[in-house]
Amino acid sequence: MYATVKDVMTTKVMSVRGDAPFKDVAEALITHTVSALPVVDDEGHVIGIVSEEDLLHKEGFKERYYREDYHPPLRVRLLHRLGQKGGDGRVKARGDTAADLMTAPAITVQQHASVVSAIRLMIEHGVKRLPVVDADGSLQGIVSRHDLLKVFVRGDADIAREVEENILGHSLWAAPNTATATVAHGVVTLSGHMHRREDAQLAVRITQRVNGVVDVIDNLEWDVDDVPARTRHRR
Repeated sequence: MYATVKDVMTTKVMSVRGDAPFKDVAEALITHTVSALPVVDDEGHVIGIVSEEDLLHKEGFKERYYREDYHPPLRVRLLHRLGQKGGDGRVKARGDTAADLMTAPAITVQQHASVVSAIRLMIEHGVKRLPVVDADGSLQGIVSRHDLLKVFVRGDADIAREVEENILGHSLWAAPNTATATVAHGVVTLSGHMHRREDAQLAVRITQRVNGVVDVIDNLEWDVDDVPARTRHRR
């Protein structure tokens, strides 16, 4: 019913070992056209993230590995300047390996976590990608903001069919049940009649978890009001 990180993540992900030299890290970032790489130990466990921002603490990085007229994004330049004022920036400026340069611990997400939880992690920590790990912390892939948006790129007709067949048409609802769904731009409108108010509320909650659903408009009516007053959230 709902997408997990495993459904949308990229499984072919470049990583570096903690003992990887500065030059190898820089060349990996450029060769693979990425701005950050997971750092792993000998067993493949994620121990940190090394980014272009981390490498910029090294004077001459951009001149050596990019053109001399290369200008990092404003956010990168500001973070670089702020970092140089603190101990962490000075330590990274002296670093020669991925372990010296990386940001640790890495913000990771497990492969069976929901897409929603991954989005929340990104927002909370201000990151654009998350290494995906298994229960042991071993690298399984990487998920980006772009990957997470894939769940919303789904046709309205496909969403409507799933809601109608797999949710509203399910035998668990008490009769009579005349509920229907229409979808426009990912917004589902539930209309019609269900026997119990609790059933109607549950149908709304389940529909909200369907892949591609942006929002749910609840226009359902009911015959029996079986929801305790203290838990009611609509008329």
